[in-house]
Amino acid sequence: MPAATPGTPSLLRAMNDRAALDLLLAHGPLSRTRIGHLTGLSKPTASQLLARLEAAGLVVATGTDGGRPGPSAQLYAINPRAAYVGGLDVTPGRVLAAVADLTGTVIASHEVPYTEGAAAVDQVTEALGGAVKAAGLHRSDLHRVVVGTPGAFDPQTGRLRYASHLPGWHSPTLLEDLAAALPMPVEYENDVNLAAVAEQRLGAARGHEDFVLLWNEEGLGAALVFGGRLHRGWTGGAGEVGFLPVPGRPLVRQVTRANSGGYQDLAGVEGLPRLAAELGVETAPGPPAYASDGPDAGPHGPEVAAAVALLARAAAAPEGAHLRFLQEYATALATGLASLVAVLDPEIVVLAGAAIGAGGEPLRELLEAELAELAPSRPRLVPGEVLVRPVLHGALESALAATRDEVFDTSR
Repeated sequence: MPAATPGTPSLLRAMNDRAALDLLLAHGPLSRTRIGHLTGLSKPTASQLLARLEAAGLVVATGTDGGRPGPSAQLYAINPRAAYVGGLDVTPGRVLAAVADLTGTVIASHEVPYTEGAAAVDQVTEALGGAVKAAGLHRSDLHRVVVGTPGAFDPQTGRLRYASHLPGWHSPTLLEDLAAALPMPVEYENDVNLAAVAEQRLGAARGHEDFVLLWNEEGLGAALVFGGRLHRGWTGGAGEVGFLPVPGRPLVRQVTRANSGGYQDLAGVEGLPRLAAELGVETAPGPPAYASDGPDAGPHGPEVAAAVALLARAAAAPEGAHLRFLQEYATALATGLASLVAVLDPEIVVLAGAAIGAGGEPLRELLEAELAELAPSRPRLVPGEVLVRPVLHGALESALAATRDEVFDTSR
């Protein structure tokens, strides 16, 4: 076995620089002494490191630590203006764009209504342009943009698949057209995958390497994370669980034309008002609906809004017909989830999306009990924690990860 090659001084400096930058991201402003303690570097080496990063424009002095006895220590923080990124969340109702600085702080957003028949490129550039303008920047200031959509762009053909409900996004030249219209690198990701990125970086899946995120809003979907990395599949369609054949529903053939399968029919939001009526659940307005986009980001479609209102009301008083309604829905969700758990054996399952979130803890407990009877392993079920614009936050976090790797690389 060949001997390991010792690190060069420039490589070791770059490694120390990155360690310090990651600490500043995680902890916020730190003193030279604190950085030295956390990295194991001597005080003179930590001083040289900070001087180097400050000269490179990556860190800035941000005042002093006046809360401790003795002389105040100078504090340093990531320079938020060292880079900017953009993220977009595209749904059949609207295109939402946001801009974040290098620390991850969202500094502006802009929404345009999704107009059927309008060119996708025009809607993307309008939404992104509005966010950039609101941030006081130019589009050329963005290092990278990540766009989240339903379905996935097939890496072999470049065409959007599994999203026939997103008209105007199926042109074979769409990716080339967007690349020509935008001056920065642009990446595309499935919306549910981005919700998982948000939970992995900011929410319930922090510290977990193997998990499944189950999502239910306009459609049922799942994101699969193994070894800390998203699993997308050969055509980008991993996690399109709405197509799963399930007991209790007839086989749906030619599912790509129907855009759904047995699991979507069994546990999707469109069937919940019918189930509620069968069980005698009142459909009068109830508590405010859970909304993953937040009150300022536009309402969900009518089917989702109706399902969310029903589930929120049932979760607020889980007894009688309400309890039976939650139990039936938990069984429907567990029927498909059991197949995922049996094959993937994840550490945890993150429950996300407006419909599942509206059921709250009563639904989570019922679903966990049902899954324990149907699946050989028993992963812990945890509610999602990124409740406001999770897809958009996932897009920004994905763009930030790649951008930080680029701008934090001081070995070049």
